[in-house]
Amino acid sequence: MPAPERIPPGRLTDAEQTALLAEGTLTVLGQVRGASNAVLYCSVAHEGEEAYCVYKPVAGEQPLWDFPDGTLAQREVAAYEVSEAMGWGLIPPTVLRDGPYGQGMCQLWIEAEEPGEDEPGLLALVEDEEPGEGWKAVAFAEVGEGRTALLVHADDPRLRRLAVLDAVINNGDRKGGHLLPAPGGRLYGIDHGVTFNADDKLRTLLWGWAGEPLTPEAVEVLDRLAAALEPGAPLVTRLAELITAAEIEALRARVAGLRETGLHREPSGEWPAIPWPPV
Repeated sequence: MPAPERIPPGRLTDAEQTALLAEGTLTVLGQVRGASNAVLYCSVAHEGEEAYCVYKPVAGEQPLWDFPDGTLAQREVAAYEVSEAMGWGLIPPTVLRDGPYGQGMCQLWIEAEEPGEDEPGLLALVEDEEPGEGWKAVAFAEVGEGRTALLVHADDPRLRRLAVLDAVINNGDRKGGHLLPAPGGRLYGIDHGVTFNADDKLRTLLWGWAGEPLTPEAVEVLDRLAAALEPGAPLVTRLAELITAAEIEALRARVAGLRETGLHREPSGEWPAIPWPPV
């Protein structure tokens, strides 16, 4: 079967793309190698529309010591729901549905756009002690032969929004490979299976703003999210289908903590701050 044409940007709204993912016929085209869980590359077709997507069946999830078995797909969908409630659209349209291998997460495929020759990327290793203009320091890393380099990320408002989202959803695995620049300047984050743990699990490469004041935009977004997390609100009803009551309460507490301090999260010191491997 020939692969379908990708939906051109702007042709369908996010809501229409979500409906396509939820109601369309899934056809497995291949497997994404190198992932710790089963990640299947698929086409999805419905009423004359077709797109590519990623399908992660619950049956293909590997057990984790700190998360209940068979819950990663639901956490990916919960992360999308919270991202949408924040209004930043940082996660591709994502649904929970049945597929060829049972229930799983289905997410719109994003074709990452490579930066041009003269365009800086989002992450870099530099030999300087301090980051240059337009960059934020993360940590020093060993690069072989006894040498170290400074890991930096771009001082980019899109990454800063992701840093706030990660603090909210308690993302335990924000790696460089989970950042997807898309055509039109949009930036997506993917792979949100290890999120919403009731214990602090935040591990990320986006520590460059740690301890700095949140932007006025972020404060406004967090205020709006706090209201959306009031008991009985539609978002809470939806999240209750995906994560536990204790995890929803911990989510509220994290949002409240960010609003109270007005600062970006800092590493707790009780948990590795940077995921491994970082990319």
